[in-house]
Amino acid sequence: MTNPQADSRWLNPPLFEVKQAVARALAEDLSPLGDLTSALLPAQLGEARIVARVPGRLAGTMCVTETFAQLDPEVEVAWGSDEGDQIAAGEQLAVLRGPFSSLLTGERTALNFLGHLSGIATLTAAYVAAASEGGSAQVWDTRKTIPGLRSLAKAAVRAGGGRNHRGNLSDWMLIKDNHLGSIGITQAVALARDRWPARTVHVECDRMDQCIEALEAGADAILLDNMSPEEVMACVAAAEIRQGGQVRRTLLEVSGGVNLETIASYAGTGVDMISVGAITNSAPVIDLGLDLL
Repeated sequence: MTNPQADSRWLNPPLFEVKQAVARALAEDLSPLGDLTSALLPAQLGEARIVARVPGRLAGTMCVTETFAQLDPEVEVAWGSDEGDQIAAGEQLAVLRGPFSSLLTGERTALNFLGHLSGIATLTAAYVAAASEGGSAQVWDTRKTIPGLRSLAKAAVRAGGGRNHRGNLSDWMLIKDNHLGSIGITQAVALARDRWPARTVHVECDRMDQCIEALEAGADAILLDNMSPEEVMACVAAAEIRQGGQVRRTLLEVSGGVNLETIASYAGTGVDMISVGAITNSAPVIDLGLDLL
């Protein structure tokens, strides 16, 4: 079943970043002499299929296709499932045809990408489903990603039905507790408005008084960090009161202390977003295999 939230063009990461990531992975696996074992095999064509060993959500298909494109243009990859699809144990996801030695050389690199990214999509989908039981808050990722693979991980989050937080430190300003050790919230927001007037100003708060100060300073978004659901509800009420009873415009985010057991209660508080680092830094790899035919 295809993910109804978006088509594959929206789910896929930028092609140039896929190419770079795959090139690094192949160099890591093949330098300096190539695949010594597969070089022993006779030149003949073969066929293989990628099969899901367990259920999950599919992500990373571009990386698989690019792996074999860089390794051997003679290899053809035909996908029977799309990015973001729910997959079942035993389901055939793709068929590969080409030189037997090339199929084996690219197997591990391709499956490493596919298993890791599908794991992120699968865990994200579980958090999205759990959050929907409590309210309408969307699940956001974080910058807690493997260095060099962030855009791929964030695309996998989208494939799982989640949404993306800022991509890097230059996207917008997130004024966190460590920044506030030497500058106050009101002053920090004012400086941010002066220096980067077109950028989002996001403030981390771990107490009600900080939330109120950030609201009054005009922050675009507020991160409610390590608060209980009751404390978050109080902050949501404060935001509504301070914005004249109108539909509030300050985005409210929850982070910290969120897991599959607690996310529904946070989603029911009225916040807009719930950020979860675990969906990218703790997602188990999905078991996928390449079976020769």
